[in-house]
Amino acid sequence: MNIPHFDYKDINLIPKYSEVNSRSECDTSVMFGKKIFKLPIVPANMRATINETLAEKLARDDYFYIMHRFDVDIISFIKTMNKKKLFTSISVGVNQDAYELLYNIKKEKLEVDYITVDIAHGHCHKMKLMLEFLNRQFPLSFIIAGNVSTKDATSDLLTWGADCIKVGISNGSACTTYPCTGFGSRGCQACVVNICATVAREEFNACVIADGGITEPADITKSIVLGASMVMIGGMLSGFFDSPGDVYIDIDNTTLPVTKWRIETLDSSKLYKQFFGSASSLNKGHNKHVEGKVMKVPFKNQSILDYYKYLQECLQSSISYGGGKNLVSLTKVNYIIKN
Repeated sequence: MNIPHFDYKDINLIPKYSEVNSRSECDTSVMFGKKIFKLPIVPANMRATINETLAEKLARDDYFYIMHRFDVDIISFIKTMNKKKLFTSISVGVNQDAYELLYNIKKEKLEVDYITVDIAHGHCHKMKLMLEFLNRQFPLSFIIAGNVSTKDATSDLLTWGADCIKVGISNGSACTTYPCTGFGSRGCQACVVNICATVAREEFNACVIADGGITEPADITKSIVLGASMVMIGGMLSGFFDSPGDVYIDIDNTTLPVTKWRIETLDSSKLYKQFFGSASSLNKGHNKHVEGKVMKVPFKNQSILDYYKYLQECLQSSISYGGGKNLVSLTKVNYIIKN
C-alpha cells in the first residue's frame, strides 16, 4: 500500500496574526505526565546523549530526560534522584533482565515517575507483556512505549497500557536500520508523527514523542504542529562539553583522547566527540545484528543548557509567527506540503 508521505523539509508553516508585544512573552512550557517542563525537548535515551550527571542537571532545571538502559546502575540512579527529590525517568527493555530490575525497584520501594519501554520494534508480543506487567506493578508511573511508525502500532500499544508512544523508526543519524532492512519512517517521519499523534489524541486522549529526523530547530516546531507533545533529539544534542563521552583529536592518523586541561591549548575545530546508535557495535559490545554506526561530532565548547536557551528562543519565535502565546497555539497552525 502506497501511503502519501512528507517529511520536515517538505513543510512550510503558515503564519498567523500575532498579538504578542515581545517574543519573550511566549510560553514554551509543556505538561507531560503529571509535571510541567520548560521545553518540549528530551535528549535521546542513548549513552552518547544522556548520562547520570546530565540527567540530574536537566531535572534540577525542569527539563525532561529519559535515562538510557545500557551499562548503568539504574537502582543507584533512582536512589540518588529520590534522595535529592528530583523526578525519575528510566528506560527498560522487554527481556528477563528488565523484569528482574523492575522487581528490585519494587522491592526497594523506590519511586519512579516515568518508565520508558525502549526497543527498536515496539509493535511486538514482548512489548504487550511488559506493558501489562507495568500497569499491574507500577500503576502510578507514566509509561512511555516505543518505537513504532504505524497507526495500528500506536493503537495497540495504547490499548496494552502505554500512556505515551515514542514514534519513529530508523530516522536517527547514527541509525542504519533503514539501509539494513528497508523498514522505518526515514524520509516520511513528519507524516508518520502526524498519523500516530492523531490516533493517540483522537482515540485515546494520549500523546506521542516524535523521535528522530530532527536536524534543525524548526523541526521541533513542526513536530508540535503535527501533534507531538515531546520531541526527542540525538545528534543535535551531542558534542557539547557536558554531553557524555570523551573529547578526541586525530593526529597523524592516530586518535588521541583529550584531557580537560588540554582543550584550551588545542584548535577546537579539530576536536570531536563520538556519537553512536544504541544498536551500534560500540554500544552492543559485539557485531551481531548491528543497526547503528559511530560518528564524529564536532566538539562544541558550550553547555547543553546554553543551547537549550537558543532552542527556547527559536520556539518562542515560532509561537509568535503562529499567532499564539504558548505551545498549544502551534497545534492550530496550518502548513503547506511542498512536494
